[in-house]
Amino acid sequence: MTATYFVDTNILIYAHDPVYPAHMAEAHAWMTALWRDGSGVISTQVLKEFYNVLTRKLSPPVSREPAREEVRDLMTWSVIETDVRLFETAWSIETHGHCSWWDALIIAAAQHAGCSAILSEDLGEHLMPNGIRLINPFAGTVHEPSADYGARPA
Repeated sequence: MTATYFVDTNILIYAHDPVYPAHMAEAHAWMTALWRDGSGVISTQVLKEFYNVLTRKLSPPVSREPAREEVRDLMTWSVIETDVRLFETAWSIETHGHCSWWDALIIAAAQHAGCSAILSEDLGEHLMPNGIRLINPFAGTVHEPSADYGARPA
């Protein structure tokens, strides 16, 4: 079975933000590998956040049409919808993991997709549920699962 990686918004942003050249290079390397292997997974939440940051928060911002093309390209990956089942899982993670709602949605999406790992700079290693590793590409760290909550039944 091929490993799949859920990509958090910050990884996508760093691939476009020259303010942090070392982060940009590392994000590019990961994105290149994910495209090559077809192993990237994202959620509708990540796509929304990515478009918003590209067009409104980067300096200078990316124009709408090129940003939309970036999002359209990412839509060819496995995209996890934020649906009722995902909400239920995220609520459980939020409660048991003592984390933010937004982090819980990311973890729940990775669980629903059956991902091997989450690529993120922002999540805490204590939040990783059984079967999902946390990889911070910018710190060179990999954290094994440690949380004891699981995915809600489908």
